[in-house]
Amino acid sequence: MLLAKPLLWTPEKGLFVFVGSMMKTIGLIGGMSWESSLEYYRLINQAVKARLGGLHSAQSLMYSVDFAQIEAFQQQGRWAEAAALLAEAAQRLEHGGAACVVLCTNTMHKVADMIQAQITIPLLHIADPTATAVRHTGITTVGLLGTRFTMEHDFYKGRLEQNYGLKVIVPAAADRETIHRIIYTELCLGEIKASSKQLYIAAIQRLIAAGAQGIILGCTEIGLLIQSGDSQVPLFDTTRLHALAAVDYVLDEAE
Repeated sequence: MLLAKPLLWTPEKGLFVFVGSMMKTIGLIGGMSWESSLEYYRLINQAVKARLGGLHSAQSLMYSVDFAQIEAFQQQGRWAEAAALLAEAAQRLEHGGAACVVLCTNTMHKVADMIQAQITIPLLHIADPTATAVRHTGITTVGLLGTRFTMEHDFYKGRLEQNYGLKVIVPAAADRETIHRIIYTELCLGEIKASSKQLYIAAIQRLIAAGAQGIILGCTEIGLLIQSGDSQVPLFDTTRLHALAAVDYVLDEAE
């Protein structure tokens, strides 16, 4: 589908002229944490440049929330209040001209349906491109790392199992506590520690021993700590997969 070209008023000639094709706008809800939101921005712009070449970059809007407020809602189980805050952010993006919404966090997809109900543009769910990538490799059993909400609640694991037929393994309780703690007390603050990397690698190895054929990095900060060389089985970085899905959505729609 070709989009209408934007018009520019030229006072010298007293008329409107076409100034090129219009790219659809990606709406990003960021700040959870801003460390990973920065990665979204980088990955999206790199992907647009790779697709279109030259000086092209992504047309995007970002509404960045105060993560301290969101984190307090999480810890207190006030999910409806968090959803209302994020839905307002999504509405602002839609009113600003966004063609889709990308929620730049895995954990807050717990309230994705509540956000989607308040907007008319699609919210691109982070679990969907992740599951698609896993299935593309032929893997059927995956380990899931993330915050304790992502690992223990059903909104993420259930979507992978029910919608995509994957078997999902989560770490044992002690590993879940360690993984969660490092996310909030280190990675969200931009702290990358070799000792924490080794704890994550050990947790990954235990998931592999339990039957995981691949590992989902189900928190947008984990990719700052763990890379492909840190595991003998494939890693699926949800930040990267989500960002690329957003680019595919706006560019494929425009073509």
